[in-house]
Amino acid sequence: MGGGAPASCGILICQPSPKKEPTTMLRILSGIKPSGTLHIGNYLGMIRPMVESQKRGELYCFIANLHSLTTLFDGPRMAKNSIDAIVDMIALGIDPERSVFWLQSDVPEVVELTWYLNNVTPVGLLERCHAYKDAQAKGIPSNHGLFSYPVLMAADILLYQSNIVPVGKDQKQHVEVTRDIAIKFNSLYGEVFTLPEPEISEEIALIPGVDGQKMSKSYNNTIEIFGDEKATKKKIMGIITDPTPVEEPKDPNNSTIYAIYKLFADKDRATLMADRLRAGGYGYGDAKKELFEVLWTYFEPYRKKRLELADNLDYINDVKKQGAGKAREIAAITIGKVRELVGVL
Repeated sequence: MGGGAPASCGILICQPSPKKEPTTMLRILSGIKPSGTLHIGNYLGMIRPMVESQKRGELYCFIANLHSLTTLFDGPRMAKNSIDAIVDMIALGIDPERSVFWLQSDVPEVVELTWYLNNVTPVGLLERCHAYKDAQAKGIPSNHGLFSYPVLMAADILLYQSNIVPVGKDQKQHVEVTRDIAIKFNSLYGEVFTLPEPEISEEIALIPGVDGQKMSKSYNNTIEIFGDEKATKKKIMGIITDPTPVEEPKDPNNSTIYAIYKLFADKDRATLMADRLRAGGYGYGDAKKELFEVLWTYFEPYRKKRLELADNLDYINDVKKQGAGKAREIAAITIGKVRELVGVL
């Protein structure tokens, strides 16, 4: 593993010396905000693809705590969430030996790059961003951080010369904005940034929550990965269903229970549930019990690993330090080139 991150004593003063040029291997970047307890939608939509990416290229994976500051104004909670997120991600399969895994705020170069990018980013581009407009529509108080969120995200991507950014359909625009900013910077100062490509999984377009809407913390309809057994079962048994009687046939394609079940059960078990729903005589209550059993069994080894990691915070802190060191080695190369181009010596 790489060396530890240098002591923090100012962005422009203490910098790690560039040790090597970036490799030509496919570089995949992904991040997740430490905004609370992880749910199965996070796992399917982002975490499992991250883990699988470790096999096909260089995975750069970070905990996006700076992004969370736009809506979370509780310091102790932020600190706890950040450490919990590191523990969660390692428990779920992120291997610090096979990826570059770090806490966003441990790499100050990203904040410096954000400022350089801010100065070439048109206000109109940010005003058109869906995330900002959606936040306004939901009544979330506006602040500059929320407005310029896409610029920090662009800095996250461009700092590491990322080739591929796996995102959901609702976040594709962020990668498009990143490309626009990179093109504008490159045209003004010279070619420095790699233009990233979004990678969208068509297999998991929408993961429903217990109310049938998209699973999201903001809708309070999630099923937690590391939740208490009784609480998890209660949530699953509370999944909203139609009033079709037990004895009547049911359409599995219109069932939230089946939509989640088939994502975790093997093909034979999923087919069996679908057949039983269509045949009638099989109630939603029984289907919910099967769903709980499949989910609880699926995540059992991850729960065990998480308990072990939570008791070894020295290891977690070491992972955090080592990951930041490796990330800063690459960040130093990019930021050095950018400083020279903009004339900041």
